[in-house]
Parts: sequence; C-alpha cells; structure tokens
Amino acid sequence: MADHATPNLPMRDPDATARFYGAIGFEPTYRGPGWMILERGGLKLEFFPYPDLDPAQSSFSCCLRVDDLETLYAACRAAGLPETTQGWPRLHPPKVEPSGLRIGYMVDLDGSLIRLIQN
Repeated sequence: MADHATPNLPMRDPDATARFYGAIGFEPTYRGPGWMILERGGLKLEFFPYPDLDPAQSSFSCCLRVDDLETLYAACRAAGLPETTQGWPRLHPPKVEPSGLRIGYMVDLDGSLIRLIQN
C-alpha cells in the first residue's frame, strides 16, 4: 500500500453522517461504536463521535483533491446541497483561487469545511 493520509472528522450522529455522505457517493467500509470509515473511489473519510459538537463553532476541515472536481461537485448538487453562504450543510461553487487552484467548498451537517480541489 502506498503512503496515504485520511482526514478524521467529527460526527454528531453516525446514521445522519452515513446518509449525508452516502447521498454524494460515499459508502461505509467500517463502522464500530467509536469510528466510521466512508469511501468514494480513492477518497476516504474517517469519523469519530462528537455528540456535543456545535456546528456553528466547528473548526474541523480537510481537503479532497480529485481529478474530476466537476463530477464530485455535481454529486453534491444532486444530493440537494444548497449553494448558499450561510448555514450547513452548504456548497460554494468551484472557482480559480489566487493560488491558481480550482477549489469548491462544502460545509457538512456537522460544520466541517471540506475543500474540493481539482488536481
């Protein structure tokens, strides 16, 4: 196996988290009382319980670097995530940033910021 890293993100409700990410194509590969792993192609997200998390105060985030940003973003839109600037969950459309990278943003139902970055 090649070296790799996986984001560890909080979840208030494992069932809600599995449904939310399942709607955009992530499938569970492990689920136990204190951990859950979801995968979509080569993307892997790991979740730990944080039942008292206030999404408005969350500072958790990660980057998902993908070869096909448009397909991932379209899956988010098809799942019903709104493009808005407030609340959660929400989406911000991809655009070319000053860094030269094309980046979209998703805030999940627990307030975690997920950067969607075109490779």
